[in-house]
Amino acid sequence: MLIQSTLLALSATLAAAVKPLTVKNQFFVDASDNIFQIVGVAYQPGGSAGYDAALGKDPLSNGDICRRDAAILQILGVNTIRIYNLNPDVNHDECASIFNAAGIYMILDVNSPQVAGSLQNYNPWESYYDTYVNRTFAVVEAFKNYDNTLAFFSGNEVINDASSAGQVPPYMRAVTRDIKNYVAKHSDRKIPVGYSAADVREVLFDSFEYFTCAEDGQSDDPSRADIFALNSYSWCGNSDLQKSGYIDLIEGFSNTSVPVFYSEYGCNEVKPRVFTEVDAIYGEQFSAVFSGGIVYEYTEEENSYGLVSVNTKDQSVTLLKDFYTLKDQFAKLDWKKVQSVKSAKDGSGPKPPKCDKKLITSKDFDGNFTLPAMPPNVPKILANGVSPKPSGKLIDITDFTSKYTVKNADGSVISNLAVKPLSSDVSNSPGTNDAKIQSSGSVSSSGNSTSSGSDSQPESTDTKNTSGAAGSAVAMTLPAMAMGAFAIFAGLAL
Repeated sequence: MLIQSTLLALSATLAAAVKPLTVKNQFFVDASDNIFQIVGVAYQPGGSAGYDAALGKDPLSNGDICRRDAAILQILGVNTIRIYNLNPDVNHDECASIFNAAGIYMILDVNSPQVAGSLQNYNPWESYYDTYVNRTFAVVEAFKNYDNTLAFFSGNEVINDASSAGQVPPYMRAVTRDIKNYVAKHSDRKIPVGYSAADVREVLFDSFEYFTCAEDGQSDDPSRADIFALNSYSWCGNSDLQKSGYIDLIEGFSNTSVPVFYSEYGCNEVKPRVFTEVDAIYGEQFSAVFSGGIVYEYTEEENSYGLVSVNTKDQSVTLLKDFYTLKDQFAKLDWKKVQSVKSAKDGSGPKPPKCDKKLITSKDFDGNFTLPAMPPNVPKILANGVSPKPSGKLIDITDFTSKYTVKNADGSVISNLAVKPLSSDVSNSPGTNDAKIQSSGSVSSSGNSTSSGSDSQPESTDTKNTSGAAGSAVAMTLPAMAMGAFAIFAGLAL
């Protein structure tokens, strides 16, 4: 064990950071011009309780927890995590550097459950003001210098029904514009900014057309989303492209001019989950349009979507049945083939349509492309940068060993657990970290019943959208963190 730790420490001085990804045509591409497929997991340990501004606590504030989780996610085969609630006033250098060394990119939501932390989905003009916009800029400022920052989400499921579709679109597009302008002025590189949508088919494709069109027909329109993602739970159990409605998504996004991917997936109506959609998501038909997806979610909360269970008393982790099943599904694929597709010539992809109300099919959707002006004080913040200004930078990590106990589903301890630092421009993939864990065949179907020992609340509502091919069900997918923020705003309005 001493020898292993010494070798890991030595490799830390030799390992180089993963290089930033870029957007080319309608895909993410790496430094070798290969199309990058997101193999992700939603990462919000403790749910909404994992964010506590008063304690300076968020999912990327504790290096020891990040070592533990980065090692586990490496074993799973993940190359991307999505983090919902972040505190820009907390230093994230250690955690960002650990995930960077592990070959894992980060997609970051700029909103939070705090007052003035998000755009509300009713009367959005009441929440679109300088304090809120400053907060979104601060998140960008805190994470823009990490090479493994892949993208920012300007909003998550803010449009989730016909009512919100009638008010939110111009304000959501304005927030995207503001963040993109901040990135353009204050970041050394272009970092994609886009929207994470609820898979409510009545408004999904209108949202896509509205956010990804270009007002002047040019792709450099600052209010146009650089990426578009959706939280979709329509593939349940042993489904297929037709039953799940996936075929409709392939067809609906087939002419996309920006990367499209699942920002959440993993229906749990059938338990334990079987994740048969993995083969479809990374298959040739789907990956010709989509750029992968993010499984919901890492830790077990009250909504029962967890891959692992965390004991909050001693920070030990137990792998659950879903972890082993998902790992097995990932292991079936030829990842060298999946991640080695060369991109087409720049500019040869679909062009963004010119914004026009004719793009919008629903009479309830606000297709007005005259966006609200920046709130008072925001132009000054945009020009000068946020103050005080958060700063982040990648740092050398000399210890990659997990200090916390991690157990298999049968209770046996995984020995010598550590992050395996990767070499330059190498993202994580299944099999990179070959730590010995329990075989999936010996895990009972009740593996997900392990108690977490946590008193935290779930990050999202218990009910996820599982609309199928018809897509007619109204989604109940608005995250609890946003619901909480909206309730606060409502209380203030009263």
